[in-house]
Amino acid sequence: MNGKITVFGAGNVGGAVVRRLVERKFCKSVVLVDKAPGKAAGIALDLLEASPIDLLEPVCVSGDDLEQTRDSEIVIITAGATRKEGMTRDDLLKINAAIVGECVAQAARYSPYAFYIIVSNPLNVMCHVAMRAGQLPRSRVVGMAGVLDTCRFQYFLSKELGVSVENVQAMVLGEHGEDMVPVPRYSTVAGIPVSELLPKERLDALIGRTRDGGAEIIRLMQTSAFYAPASAVIQMVSAVVMNKKKILPCAAFLTGQYGIHETFVGVPVKLGASGVEDVIEVALTDEEKSALVASAAKIKKQLAVIGETNG
Repeated sequence: MNGKITVFGAGNVGGAVVRRLVERKFCKSVVLVDKAPGKAAGIALDLLEASPIDLLEPVCVSGDDLEQTRDSEIVIITAGATRKEGMTRDDLLKINAAIVGECVAQAARYSPYAFYIIVSNPLNVMCHVAMRAGQLPRSRVVGMAGVLDTCRFQYFLSKELGVSVENVQAMVLGEHGEDMVPVPRYSTVAGIPVSELLPKERLDALIGRTRDGGAEIIRLMQTSAFYAPASAVIQMVSAVVMNKKKILPCAAFLTGQYGIHETFVGVPVKLGASGVEDVIEVALTDEEKSALVASAAKIKKQLAVIGETNG
């Protein structure tokens, strides 16, 4: 890898992602792009001025000239309007489809072989928009949210049980939104299924809080989350840059897996240097599969709203 990563969107999430990329030294340079004049330059300068104290090499630059993004190996799309209290992710549909489509079309002209991580909401639909706008192969586009939803579920389980977050593994499938599908059967604490450690009513409450995780933060601080989403992005970047071949829950383009066709749905995938190397199919109960199919059906309806057709 040549060590260049581009981030589109210099908002809270984009800024947090850039900071984490610099801290983790995953790349030789980070290019930050934003349509607002001076915003990306200001954040880049702020990070650069901290470098003597942080003892980090000043690798962040503002991408006002898109030529600076050329041959990026990873492109992260965080650009778009953010949810306000009372809004659903669906309310952002048409606004962000235009924004994400423009960003990816620009990025793909300079970095057609990059791996694209989509963060903008509604996330599953934005992955489809990105793939079409950049004419990208499906293995080079994923959505971040499965990692985010899963880590929220892990945290809530660890807090409820009073155990280390390191002991908790969880699985959340489907849409990034109200129709996500947490799967307690595949969620464990030190290998013990959480269903053996918690009564059903408490487990159902934690599942509900996971589904409401983003909205809860918006209610508290009147803007969308950014620290946890940035950490989720970094975990995915790490899997690609270091060729970990790590299995992570991501929004991936399905071609019949789980009985779902031509839709970006959250499922376990193997991430490595070549992108999505495999989609992992786990056995689901009839109830779990029905919930996952229903989640995919909602995503397809959203695609129809913006005039996208599957295929």
